Amino acid sequence: MDNLAFVFSGQGAQYPGMGKDIYDAFPAAGKVLDDLDKRRSGLKELIFSSSEETLMQTANTQCAMYALEAMITAVLEEEGIKPSCTAGFSLGELTALAAAGVYSMEDGFEITRIRAALMQEATEKTDAVMDAVLKLQDATVEKLAAQYRSIYPVNYNSPGQVVVAAARNEVEAFEESVKASGGRTMRLRVSGGFHSPFMSTAADRFLEQLDAFSFSAPSIPVWSNVSGRKYEGNIKAALALQIKSPVRWVDIVEDMIRCGVTSVIEIGPGSTLTGLIRRISRDVKTYNAGTAEGVNRILEEVRNV
Repeated sequence: MDNLAFVFSGQGAQYPGMGKDIYDAFPAAGKVLDDLDKRRSGLKELIFSSSEETLMQTANTQCAMYALEAMITAVLEEEGIKPSCTAGFSLGELTALAAAGVYSMEDGFEITRIRAALMQEATEKTDAVMDAVLKLQDATVEKLAAQYRSIYPVNYNSPGQVVVAAARNEVEAFEESVKASGGRTMRLRVSGGFHSPFMSTAADRFLEQLDAFSFSAPSIPVWSNVSGRKYEGNIKAALALQIKSPVRWVDIVEDMIRCGVTSVIEIGPGSTLTGLIRRISRDVKTYNAGTAEGVNRILEEVRNV
């Protein structure tokens, strides 16, 4: 598959039992998860058997999501399906960088554990939520948010969809403002106000922790959440800044298309990112690799090309 991008899911798409069929069906996936389970005891049980509430805790979600994405990546690559570039949404950017050889999948898991713990700690010190705002222009959402002390537009997902991080004591008033302006809101299944000033301390401490890891130049282009463009310069600094900065997903997808991407495989549970991509452009062919059925469908199509 030429001009193929792997895109990696972020928090919010997780669900108990995700990836169990992939683990059972593909030995390459089983090896990856068995190895990561040795690094964090109980990881398999967390992914396959925990409650939704337990899995939703940031310290758990990020490790579980990274492990699933590493499993799927290993299966696709063993079958000869390799991307020409990668991108990831929030947490997914860590897997995207590993897939591009910036660090090993194992180091990526350790980096994820550190990020997850720091962000969990930050969520416990702030009372914040995340709200998707639908049916309004970006500028309108920004104008409404500016009327509040602690409402921040943070995820630019697709035309007519911006997510805000919000102080809990302000979010209901903000939602009423959105409704009065002709939009609607939807609370996200996450445990904190990510990609905002609520995460400033976590971002600063994460940058310090990254000193312990060696990063290489990407072997293929990787798009940055912070800039919406290909990674250039100091990857560690940008990866830390990402924790407290908006995700420029629309910019990423539009720039990938300008650079020739014609097909995208979403690696992770669900179809959130491919759904957003279709809202941004109908010219990109999308696939989902979150289940064994989805992976097999991709393998079958590739074999028939």
